[in-house]
Order: sequence, then C-alpha cells, then structure tokens
Amino acid sequence: MKLGPGARNQCENAVTALLSSPLHGCQCKRGMKREKNCLSIYWSLHQSVLHGAVGIATVNRCLDAAKTCNVDETCQKLRTEYVSACIQPSARSGPCNRPRCNRALRKFFDRVPPDYTHELLFCPCTDTACAERRRQTIIPACSYEDKDKPNCLAALRLCRSDYVCRSRWAQFQYDCQPSEHVASGCKQDNYAACLLAYTGLMGSTITPNYLDNSTSNVGPWCSCSASGNHREQCDDFLEYFHDNVCLKKAMLAFGNGTDKQSSTGASNQPGMPSPALATLNNHIQRLATTVPGITMETKQNVLRAQIPTQVNENDRLWGGDGEDWTLPSPGLVDHGAPPLHLSALGWTLPLGLSLLLSYQ
Repeated sequence: MKLGPGARNQCENAVTALLSSPLHGCQCKRGMKREKNCLSIYWSLHQSVLHGAVGIATVNRCLDAAKTCNVDETCQKLRTEYVSACIQPSARSGPCNRPRCNRALRKFFDRVPPDYTHELLFCPCTDTACAERRRQTIIPACSYEDKDKPNCLAALRLCRSDYVCRSRWAQFQYDCQPSEHVASGCKQDNYAACLLAYTGLMGSTITPNYLDNSTSNVGPWCSCSASGNHREQCDDFLEYFHDNVCLKKAMLAFGNGTDKQSSTGASNQPGMPSPALATLNNHIQRLATTVPGITMETKQNVLRAQIPTQVNENDRLWGGDGEDWTLPSPGLVDHGAPPLHLSALGWTLPLGLSLLLSYQ
C-alpha cells in the first residue's frame, strides 16, 4: 500500500498514543496462552532495544519519563486523555479538534505534578530520536503547528483578551525575567518557578514548543514578518522565548541539581507573583494575631477575595463551555472585593476595660 505524505506524522502519533496507554507496561509470561501474540505486541512497543547495544546502554530520560508517567495513575490517565484528544485518526477525517486538544493539554499540565510534567517536557537529550520524542510531547501537529504562522502580536492580543491566559503570560514574564546581575540569569533566581510558568502557557494561543532538536530553542508558532510599525514590539515578545537567558539556563539546568529552588508559590498562584502573595499573607497573619476579632476564616476569605484563581478551579477558568470568569491582573488589588473592617475593636476595648476593673 502506498503511504501518503502525512504517514510519518500519523505513525509517530500512533506510537505516542501506544506509549501512553496501559499496553506500554504489559508483560508476557513464559508458557502462557497465546504467548507468541503477547510477545509480538511487546516487541512492537519496544523496538528501540533492537537498534543495537549502544542504544541499550544509552540512558533515554525522555523514555524513562514516559514510563514513570504510566506508573502514576493520574499522570497516565490525563496524558492518555490529551493524546487521544490531539491525535488526528486519519487524513480523511480532516483537521484535529484543536480547542478540545488544548483543553485536555491544559488539564494535564495543571493537574499533574511538575515531577512528571517537567521530566516529559524538559528531559535532556543527546541524540536526534530522543529530541524528536521530546518535541512530540504536546502532539504539536494539533496543539501547536498550523498551515500558516499567525502574527505574534495577533496571538498575544488573543491571549490578553482571555483573563487566565493574560495572567499566565504575566506570570511567565515575572518568573522568567532575565537579568545580567544574577548568576543564574534569572531576576527572581528561581529556575523551578520559571519552568512552571513556562508550562502554564501550554494549551494557550501562545503555546511554546521546541523549534528544533536543541535543548533550549523554544518559541510559539508565530512570526513577526507582517508586523509593520510594530515590528520592534513583536521582536521583544519573541525574545522572551528565543533569547531569554533565564529560560535557557533553567531548561539546561533541569535535572542536574541546580534547579532545586522551590516553586511552591508559583504553583499555588499562577496569576500573582509569589512575593506579592507572601506579603499579603504575612500582613493578614499579623492582623490575625494582634486583633482577636479576626479569625482564620476571615483570613481565608480575604485571600479568596484578592486571589480568585486557585489550582482546583483551573478547569473552569480554562474551560471552553461559555463560562465567563474574570481575573485581575497580577499584583493588582481587586477593588470589587469587600474591605476588611476591624469592627472587632468596638467590643474588645470595653470588654478589656471591664475585666481590668473587675480585678482591681
């Protein structure tokens, strides 16, 4: 049978789907019923070991990352979901359902811990096959690439029109802000937070991916060729991916022990820089300890009013079901939230005086 021009991509997508399925972890027992059929399936999924002793001795962290994900129930389930949503079954079926694919992709990166997602996306490679496997992680044929490259500023405008995408982009700018005055190359000096902010862009209109088989050459699927008078602004946008020393060093450092800074703050609140969150939290803690009338419940209410985006609400915020969710820009106070009143002082002061007099 003669294969069409898209056969290679379809084959790669099929392999990715199989490696994401429970079949990848299957085992065959000696003397079992239909042992030959079982072994044929096993070796079809593990062809790479037939490429010679060199291939066997080489550590493929991208392949190991896929195996590790398959062992974890949540990672395996959500990875299978997005692979299934993003794969184009055949050339006759037309283009893939990109909105559905992107929703599943966002769900995967939002719900699966970075220990799994980062290994899949930032695993170091020393050969072309490994690098191509890494590039195929997000099924770029559906989630990333298109026939033509749109203008980058147009893609950015679409992102900014969505409150969550705007927040993710602002978080990426903050956590991956380059600096020549810091040895790490990152102004915030936190590689883990930068990588987490990068994965936060997955499934958006400015989804980044590997542009080739190098370790740190990444960027969104867009071009600045038709930017007119705004060419400089467009180039500045692309520089945050193409020439960002912070992002490049963070990706290169992944897995070698130099990316151990905590990313807890960034993961808890993708829409607000972690220092701002810590300052707000400390301020409320001081109020809670100095004013008896402010309880822990009040503290949580204030945090909810200031920070409407929470990790467990990502599905609603990123959903495509017509819900209209709003989110203030990072670092800005939500003036629509009810103010915190210290009315408790109105009764604590008389009560304190009466107790003092009773002991005298």
